[in-house]
Order: sequence, then C-alpha cells, then structure tokens
Amino acid sequence: MQSQNLSGLKYRHVDVFSKSPLSGNGLTVFWEAENVSSHMMQLITQEMRQFESIFLTKAQASSAYRARIFTEEEELDFAGHPILGAAAVLHEQYGTHNKEKWQFHLNTKDVEVCSEQLHDGYRATMNQGKPEFVHCVTPASAQRFLKSLNLSVEDQAENFELEVISTGLPYLIVPVSSGLEQSKIVTDEFESLLASIGAKFAYVLDVTQREGRTWDNSGRLEDIATGSAAGPVGAYLHKYNQLDTNEELLLKQGRFAGRPSQISIKVQASSEHIESIYVSGNVSMVSTGIFD
Repeated sequence: MQSQNLSGLKYRHVDVFSKSPLSGNGLTVFWEAENVSSHMMQLITQEMRQFESIFLTKAQASSAYRARIFTEEEELDFAGHPILGAAAVLHEQYGTHNKEKWQFHLNTKDVEVCSEQLHDGYRATMNQGKPEFVHCVTPASAQRFLKSLNLSVEDQAENFELEVISTGLPYLIVPVSSGLEQSKIVTDEFESLLASIGAKFAYVLDVTQREGRTWDNSGRLEDIATGSAAGPVGAYLHKYNQLDTNEELLLKQGRFAGRPSQISIKVQASSEHIESIYVSGNVSMVSTGIFD
C-alpha cells in the first residue's frame, strides 16, 4: 500500500458454483485494475485469503477484458471459478440484457463466457475449448502417485488409468472407486512429482459417484469447486465412455471442505474428437468493498 496508491479500488466478493451466498467457492473480483501492479495483485490476494482472486482490465472490444488470476502463492495461466465469477460481476456492472457474452484474454489463451441474470444471482457458462491429452501414467508409476495421495492400488477404479489432461491448466486425473474421503497430499515433493509428468495439480475423481477433490500442492488448502479441473474431468469421462456427447454431468465437490458445490459439464464432440467442453455454474453476489 505504501508503494502504490490503491485508494478507490473496488472489488466484489462472490460465491461461484453456488445458488446462495456463503456457499460454493468464494472469489474476489477487481474489475477496474488498470493501475494495479503484478506485485500488488499478489499482495492483495494474500490479504483477501480467498483461494483465488481475479483482476480485470478493459480491452479494446466492448465485451473483452484482460484477466489475471492469482492464488496466495502465484499467478495462474488459467482457472475456472474466477472466470465465471468475473463474468457475473461484469454482467452486474455493465450488462444491458438478460444474457451477455464476454471474452477474457488470459496469459496463454482466450476464453468466451456467456452470463445470464437470474432472479437470485447469475449463471455463467465457459467454453474451455478442446482438451489436450498430455500424458498417460504407467501402472508402475501410478502406485507412486496413489501413495502420495494417501491412496492404494485397491482404491484405483478398475480399467481406468491415471492421465494428465489440460484445457488451460494440466491436471492429473486420479480415478478411484473408493478412498475419496481419506485422500490427501502426504508428501512434501508432490509439486515436483506432478511436474515430472507435465501436471500442475492433481484431481482425485470418484468415477461412480461423480465427485472429486483437489488441493494446493502443499496439501494445506482444499479447493471447494474447481472449474479448471472440470473440463479435464469431462474429457476424461468422455474418453472412457462414461459421459455422452451433450449429456450434462453434475460434478460434486467441496463436501469435505464443508461447502458442497456442483459444477455442470457438457462435452461437444464429433465421431473423431472433442470439439468443446462447456463448464457452467451459478454465481451468488455476497458483498462489495473499496480500498481506503
């Protein structure tokens, strides 16, 4: 604050993948961040102590914005719930119709989001585009990852492999048929272990119950609802014939963090490959703030 004057900087606290305030995944959205430095964005996110914050600056097109997303530890190239939450805030601030479209320029890709005003909040839908199937983990290597997540080979879902998939952020999908409640990161070297196979984070997925869990790589903080993992989950289940084209999947997450949430996923595919993955969720408006 001493090195940069933030007086008058406004923000909106919203809950994403939530039909009512004080549930779902919390987020702070700064929609006029033209004068905020990268260093200050990091400090502000640490101050807010949300899982992520998003900072928007106006682009040339009327509905386009440059978006930068931070966790308490670092800037991310892509994330799900911040983009959906940001679309709802822009709709509230600048929307003139019941439905609006927004484009976000991220560090490595552009994302289009549709927002809709509801009687009790907003609903936003993001096209995460085509997935990238990065790496299949061999059965021998899988044991190491399972052990690092406090899981055993017996917990792994039969006939499902561990695989790294990305729609902007590469996730190691860890398919299980049991053990979701006991899963956690139990090694200090988890981040480097993931990096060895091209993954940024891991997502433990109960393929039968359609429920998942993920954490920061220290295991200190569990995410409540992870939009950036939802696209890879949709691609994964579609690959294994567990999700039909245009079928809606309601992915559950957040139960173990005390904030149960649901993420809607739809896969559009041709006979040869996936064309798009749509991730949707409700957004509840919670509070407004301003820096002194």
